[in-house]
Amino acid sequence: MDAAFTEEQDEIRRTLRELLHKRCGPDDVKSAVRTPPGYDQALWRQLAGQLGLPGLALPAAYGGADCGPTELALACEETGRVLLPSPLIATAALAAPLILALGSEPQRAELLPALAAGELTATLAVPGGRLATALALTGPNAGDWAGGGRAGGIQARAVSPQRDGGAPGRSPGELPAKGGWRLYGEAAQVLDGHTADVLLVAAHTGGFARSRTLIFLVRADAPGLVRTRQTAMDETRPQARIELREVTAELLGERESDEAAVADALAAAGTEAAAALAAEAVGAADAALARTVEYVGTREQFGRPIGSFQAVQHRLADLYVAVQAARSAAYYAAWSAGGARTGDRRAAEPGVAGLALAQALEALRKVAAEAVQLHGGIGFTWEHDAHLYFKRAACDELLLGPVHRLRARAAEEAGLFAARDGGTVPGPVAADVAREAVDA
Repeated sequence: MDAAFTEEQDEIRRTLRELLHKRCGPDDVKSAVRTPPGYDQALWRQLAGQLGLPGLALPAAYGGADCGPTELALACEETGRVLLPSPLIATAALAAPLILALGSEPQRAELLPALAAGELTATLAVPGGRLATALALTGPNAGDWAGGGRAGGIQARAVSPQRDGGAPGRSPGELPAKGGWRLYGEAAQVLDGHTADVLLVAAHTGGFARSRTLIFLVRADAPGLVRTRQTAMDETRPQARIELREVTAELLGERESDEAAVADALAAAGTEAAAALAAEAVGAADAALARTVEYVGTREQFGRPIGSFQAVQHRLADLYVAVQAARSAAYYAAWSAGGARTGDRRAAEPGVAGLALAQALEALRKVAAEAVQLHGGIGFTWEHDAHLYFKRAACDELLLGPVHRLRARAAEEAGLFAARDGGTVPGPVAADVAREAVDA
C-alpha cells in the first residue's frame, strides 16, 4: 500500500472541503434536515454535476470518474466532517456496486450514468433491519436474513407471461418480461428510502422448498409502493419504512442468479460501504475534536483556559490518537476494497473493512461523548452542535454495527480461532497477531 495520496486525490479532498465549507455550515445542515427530502437537493445536484461525487467509484464507461473506493472514502471523510445530509452512502456505496456487479448490460447502461450524474438516487432495502448482516459485516449472509420461507420479510413471485401479455413461455432461468415480478412485504430503516428513485429490494423467491434471496429493482412510481419517512435520532441520516403490496419489480440481472452470487455481491458491496462509512465517521470525529480543542483553548475557568489543565490535555491527546488510528484503518480498508474490486489478492484481506468500521465508530463515539463533556453546560443544549456528532455516532453503530459484532465477524473471517476437539483454540493468524503485539 502506498500511503501517499496522488495529486488528483488531494484535489478531490481540497475542492470538496472548500465547497462544503461555503455551503454546509451547521445552520445549513439543520435547515436541510427539516425539509421533506431531508437534504439540500440543490447542493446535491451541485456536488453531482460539478464534482461527480456519486460517480467517483464508477467506471468511465457508465459515466463515472473511473476512480475507486479510495477516492470515494476521501470524499466521504469530507462529507462526514460537516455531517452532510445526502444520499451519497445509499447511492454510491450501497446501490451502485450492486447494479455494477449483478445488473444486466441494459440495466447498467440505463441506471449507472444517471446515478453518476445525480439525476437518480438509489438505495438498498433489506427487511427486518438486517442491513449489516445482508452485507456480511456482522454475520454470514447465506441464511434467512431476508425473511423466512412462506411468511415474513419480502416475498417475490414471478408473474406468468400470459398474464403480462408476453410470450407463451420462457426457457429455464430466463428473465420474465420486464415487470414480470411482484413483491409483497415491508422493510423498515431503509436509508434514504423515502426519496430514492430506484430501490434495490432483497426478497425471497422460489417457494418454501427452493427459497432463495434475489435482488429486485423497484421504481419510485411503482403502484402499491408506500414509503414513509421515519423519525430518527440522527436527522442527518434519514430513514424510511417501505411497504410493498404486489408491487411490480424487475429482477436485477438477466437471469435468476444463484443465491451464492447474490451473497458474494452483497458482501463486496458491504466491504466498500464499510470503508466509506468508516472514512465518514473519521471525518466527523476529526471535526468534533477540532471544535473541542478550539473551545477548551478559549473557555476560562479559575482564571485560565481549561485547555491548560493537564487532565484535559491528556483526554484530548487520547482522542487524537484514537482518531489518527481510525483514519489509518479507514484508508487501508478503502485501499483493500479497491484491491478486491480489481482482483488483487494482496490487498483483498478478509475482515479489514469491518475492523476499520469498528475502530472508526468507536473513535467517533468517544470523541462525541468527550466533546459534550468538555463543552460543559453548553454542550448539553439543543442550540449547540455537539449533539449532532453524538447522534451520528449512535445511529451509525445501529446502521452497520454494533462494534463488538463487527469485530467478531472480522475475527471469524480471518480465521483467528480454529475449532479443535469440540472447542476453540487460537489459530495461526491469532498467533501472529499475538507475536506482533508483544514485539510492539
